[in-house]
Amino acid sequence: MKLWGGRFTEDTNALVENYTASISFDARLAEMDIQGSIAHARMLGQCGIVTSEESQQLVVGLSSLLTDYRTGKLEFRVDDEDIHMNIERLLHERIGAVAGKLHTGRSRNDQVALDMHLYAKEAIAQAIIGVRRLQKALVHQAEKNMDVIIPGYTHLQRAQPVLLAHHLLAYFWMLERDVGRLQDAEKRADMMPLGAGALAGTTFPISREAVQEELDFSQLYENSLDAVSDRDYLLEILSATSVIMMHLSRLSEELVLWSSEEFGWIELADAYCTGSSMMPQKKNPDVPELVRGKTGRVYGHLMALLTVLKGLPLAYNKDLQEDKEGVFDTFDTLLPALELFAGLVNTVKVRTDRVSVAFSHDFSNATDLADYLATKGVPFREAHEVVGKLVLMAIAQGTNLAGLEFSVYQQASPAFAKDIYDVLSIAQVVAARGVRGGTGPQAVKYQLDLAISRLSNQ
Repeated sequence: MKLWGGRFTEDTNALVENYTASISFDARLAEMDIQGSIAHARMLGQCGIVTSEESQQLVVGLSSLLTDYRTGKLEFRVDDEDIHMNIERLLHERIGAVAGKLHTGRSRNDQVALDMHLYAKEAIAQAIIGVRRLQKALVHQAEKNMDVIIPGYTHLQRAQPVLLAHHLLAYFWMLERDVGRLQDAEKRADMMPLGAGALAGTTFPISREAVQEELDFSQLYENSLDAVSDRDYLLEILSATSVIMMHLSRLSEELVLWSSEEFGWIELADAYCTGSSMMPQKKNPDVPELVRGKTGRVYGHLMALLTVLKGLPLAYNKDLQEDKEGVFDTFDTLLPALELFAGLVNTVKVRTDRVSVAFSHDFSNATDLADYLATKGVPFREAHEVVGKLVLMAIAQGTNLAGLEFSVYQQASPAFAKDIYDVLSIAQVVAARGVRGGTGPQAVKYQLDLAISRLSNQ
């Protein structure tokens, strides 16, 4: 008979049993469930709700289950529905009838809420570690390539030259905000729901504070209805992880483009690429492509949980069982992606010979030419038109702005002097942007030092 079967007169339909069971996925909460139960059992003894001897029996039995779980010795059954019922059955088999006292003063509703909070705290911590490793890889490549200049783009059209280090550090700061979002979400995950019971609390004189202290939660839920029905913290986590995946996807797109033969700016290490079953010459950037593809599934989990929650009345509803698989899959997707990207980025080889060729027919110094005229007193809009015509002329001649004769510049505007060719130097174009946050070498060095400082202070 089911542990809840006292008021039922017939067995559960087999399909219902399989359809409603969650053990196939919530088995991974076993460690959290046992840890929460140990804290609850100790508290029951401290409060005199069970005897000290009974409390100790419960703790010893649960601790042995935890050891067996960690060594892969526990077997769970579908007919026990979920991880909570499985653990309670296994405990009963191990220590006898006293196991039935473990559930005193709690419900599966506040129990599963506790498990998910414990899981979320641990998963967030692992995600932050993963993000930090990727940030370190980006910093490593930025330090290694401080002198490398690449074309910068808007609309995927050549815009202005930038230091490669500057481009890489843009992702560092995206990830820094991601860490902030995870840390902020962790504040809401760090709330202890046990003691809320099914929805209204419990008649037993429990100490929620004792469980809170043992499990290292910073806050208690102050409303029992809220405690068992809240999944806001999971939405925040799914939102934060969706943004991380979006950032990884953007970086993926650039790695795929830059490693293509058309760009050829970088080469990915063989360890992070795969080949073709038909074409022996191929070296495919499967890791960034797959991360780019998997981003959508994380987005989907966020939308799915939002949809689950939108029409739920207080307090607990079976719908909330749908909160787990998406969250689990999100971290199963994100954590290896972060680990792979840290290794991939760390081992990227920059092909400076191909990058330098990129500027041979490039007009990314055109803005500096217009700025030059503006410093000579030419209104910027007029200067813009003058330079636009010079670009058109250079295209017609099959050259770039630096390839135009000085006589052409004099005809375009008497404000041009021979120092114009110094202004057109790609290195000078980059160096001129020394404003804080710009791509000038000193500005990027300051930015890099700041990034290193952020990492060292973690």
